[in-house]
Amino acid sequence: MLAGCAGPALEDYSDRGPVLTPQEFFTGELSARGVVKDFSGEVIRTFDADISASWDSSGVGTLNEEFRFDDGEVQTRVWTLTPDNGALHADAGDVVEPGTMRWQGNAINMNYVLRVSYGDGTIDVRMDDWMYLITPDTLINQTTMTKWGIEVGEIVLVISKR
Repeated sequence: MLAGCAGPALEDYSDRGPVLTPQEFFTGELSARGVVKDFSGEVIRTFDADISASWDSSGVGTLNEEFRFDDGEVQTRVWTLTPDNGALHADAGDVVEPGTMRWQGNAINMNYVLRVSYGDGTIDVRMDDWMYLITPDTLINQTTMTKWGIEVGEIVLVISKR
């Protein structure tokens, strides 16, 4: 019965292709389109984004993201991805608990805590981020957002290489 509550394991994707390597997919100019859903599954926002990604000679990656939401809000996030024992340590300015990006086969998983605007203030939300390479140029990203272990929303987007 408990196995039904368990989520997917990264190892479940080890034999799937096309193979997703962050340093290969997240290079150059990318675009994204997606939705933000509330706890009930209702779409509450849509967005598009531009991502500029690069890697330096020591293997550190930078993902510069600009999100434009349907309500006019614009957000920027700059990720720094640092090699860490076969994975990537992932951090950004609004990330209060950095994550570790791991990958196998066609999938990436990353779990981190993001500080987001809420009402007149902010809240910290745990993000369980799963990415799946569908074609060499197209990735689907699904993120479950939780607070105190309770699901409060979901983000679904498609990222494409330009």
